[in-house]
Amino acid sequence: MKCACAFAALAALAIAHSAYADTLKVTITGVDQELAAAVRAQLTATQYANRNDVSETQAQVFAQDASRQATTALQPYGYYNATAEGRLEHVGNAWEIRLKVAPGPATTVDALDLEVPDVAMKLGPVRHAVRTFQPRVGQQMNDSEYEASKGAIANAFLETGWLDAKATVHRVDVTRADNRAAIHLHYTVGERYKLGAVTFEGSQFSPGFLQRYVPWTPGAWYSQSDLLSLQQALTDADYFSIVNVQPEATEAKGHVVPVKVEVAPAKRTVYTAGVFYGTDTGPGVRGGIRRRWINNLGHTLDTQAVLATRLKTLQVVYGIPRPGHEHASFNFGVGYRDENTTTTKSRIFSVAANAVRDWHGFVRTIGLHALTGTFTVGNQGRQNVGIPGIEHGKTTLVYPELDLTKKVADNPLFVRKGYSINLVARAGPGIDTRFAQALAHAVWIHALGPSNRLILNGDAGITTVQDFSKLPPQLRFFAGGELSMRGYGYQAVGPRNSYGFVIGGTRLLVVGATVEHYFTRDWGIAAFVDSGDAFDGTDFHDRNDAGLGVRWRSPVGLVRVDLGVPINNPYHHGVQLNIRIGPDL
Repeated sequence: MKCACAFAALAALAIAHSAYADTLKVTITGVDQELAAAVRAQLTATQYANRNDVSETQAQVFAQDASRQATTALQPYGYYNATAEGRLEHVGNAWEIRLKVAPGPATTVDALDLEVPDVAMKLGPVRHAVRTFQPRVGQQMNDSEYEASKGAIANAFLETGWLDAKATVHRVDVTRADNRAAIHLHYTVGERYKLGAVTFEGSQFSPGFLQRYVPWTPGAWYSQSDLLSLQQALTDADYFSIVNVQPEATEAKGHVVPVKVEVAPAKRTVYTAGVFYGTDTGPGVRGGIRRRWINNLGHTLDTQAVLATRLKTLQVVYGIPRPGHEHASFNFGVGYRDENTTTTKSRIFSVAANAVRDWHGFVRTIGLHALTGTFTVGNQGRQNVGIPGIEHGKTTLVYPELDLTKKVADNPLFVRKGYSINLVARAGPGIDTRFAQALAHAVWIHALGPSNRLILNGDAGITTVQDFSKLPPQLRFFAGGELSMRGYGYQAVGPRNSYGFVIGGTRLLVVGATVEHYFTRDWGIAAFVDSGDAFDGTDFHDRNDAGLGVRWRSPVGLVRVDLGVPINNPYHHGVQLNIRIGPDL
């Protein structure tokens, strides 16, 4: 009856003439922000708020309905005995509905009658969903928590293969008189399903090649996680533009579900090009040609080149994938690196072969490297051979290498919580010199509230070598630069020869800390300190720097512009500019 009256009043006001036609405002008091937002969302008056054509008759109808709508809006939050009083006032050129809400006592769960067959409760995902069900006895009734918990149980059934599971009883009994609720949920699960054979459609590869990506054998228990793993593995393989993994439950026979995978080849050849600037390398261009597959066995070929003021590189890598849950591959590569900094100059040719796979949460790379070339250390910006203090070398080294890398991030483009670890060990048995080396690099990022980040980083390394003069700059330790100590130039910190020129060392220890504050989503400032040294033996001299920077979350990645200054260093003075573009980890 009340709804009919309200409808009639609204129809009448559409043709009625009133004394006022002003804006409408709604003020809600008596409840917290969350409940006030819920009430506001349910009010008819909200749809007309801030309009300048609201008549007196309309405002009166909205005010009359507001009290009823407010009490209804609070029921999903467990307030079944709420009251509300609305008052309409004309202030200036606005109608204002002042709604005072009293939520009353909250309804609590008095009984939780949740029944799941024992055969399903033996499985971890189902057991976890049942044990974490909310609201529980003694907690406040909340419809959104109740629905989310039901959804979690349904997802657990799907994950573990109970495709016929259903709720035979799903009821919430609310007793308004004593503000109590009783939840009744009873499930049946039926027979548990298994995963059957996988068929592929649209693949460009030999029959059976993609079967090696399937993480189960026919007859394994149905698992939604396994289906998602197959989807992700095929996507990560970078062969396809479309991947659609579809379990065909309607075609199941004997509770065995066949799986159909539809794929479409991606563009076979990918060309990349771009310009960049790095404080350590200077301005430059980079380009690449990647063949996603070169035969029906899925082999790949990747060519990358960099041409910068102080760095020129060329690398060609031939890849042989080993599909499977370990994401394994064999790779063979050749490379050339020409680096010319104020400290070192080198021209190195290299050949490498490695095997890559997932290993206990890390990406593990085991490889064999061979390099040969010439180098100069102690340049200090000088290139003349006859200048005292400049050391020249020529070397050929062959060594195995083990690399372990792990990255964890909540958002790879802008990390608010995450870390990365890189561990490297290599050893050369001879030829020009014997050596062994270990290196560790770590970064940890943690958000401090919505607008700040703390970033900690560290590097540590140690080398034992028979003839240090035979180690090229790439295998010596230096500190300084945009990825190390930002108050110093690239490779500017390290042991010096008798002429005072930096020649690199056999030890490395550097730590740094950065605090970032963002004024907007994309713009912020940073303050940082770094400390450490590259050194020999125990001859460690603590070098320090500090500085300020600007951060910009650009469309091409996070741009960092830092100004750092050394602290109490006899060799270095002035301000060092560092610019870097790229991901955090």
